[in-house]
Amino acid sequence: MRKFLRENSLSLFFGVLLLLALLGESVAGWKQFNEEALTHHSETMRYLRYLVSSDFGEGVMENWQSEFLQFTTFIAATIWFLQKGSSESKALEDAGRESDQKQRVGGYADARAPAWAKVRDWRLRVYENSLLIVMTTIFFLTWFAQSLTGLNKFNGEQMDHDQATVSWWGYLHHGEFWNNTFQNWQSEFLAVGTMVVFTIYLRQRGSPESKQVGAPHDETSSPV
Repeated sequence: MRKFLRENSLSLFFGVLLLLALLGESVAGWKQFNEEALTHHSETMRYLRYLVSSDFGEGVMENWQSEFLQFTTFIAATIWFLQKGSSESKALEDAGRESDQKQRVGGYADARAPAWAKVRDWRLRVYENSLLIVMTTIFFLTWFAQSLTGLNKFNGEQMDHDQATVSWWGYLHHGEFWNNTFQNWQSEFLAVGTMVVFTIYLRQRGSPESKQVGAPHDETSSPV
């Protein structure tokens, strides 16, 4: 057990933080929802009912899709785009998909390599792009879920005010949907952009997200 915890401590740490944050968001959102319901003389909701409501679901999906958009764009962009001196960038001479030898695939794969890294057919094509494929898929799924939960929430508010509801396609053209979407997107791009630039000049000893403390500012990748 001790070995398992040590070898998986990073994923377990963020998994626990995720659950605690979701718990905090759900409790705070539930209380806020019921306070507003009482103010408007509307029906309140029990906690378990709130957990499966569109009000809670939209908030969660709205944030998840923007996070996976961040990862998707960063993974794709760092194949070709570079930033001299940043630990978030490849070395300037490594732009592009890199050679089979550098990527250790096909005939350059060693005995411990994943099975699909040793072949030269469609399986290698899938495996060598699997991270981007999965991240992109999750992004679109969570964005779609955001649109559905947002639609239900929007139409609920419309009915409360005796106003016309809209279709899913109509909601996609509504300013509320895109306002919520771009609010999250701009914050994600800001976070990634500042991380790229800050790691040129700033350091954190012991973190793989930082260059070595003594590395020159213009060194793009750590020396082998």
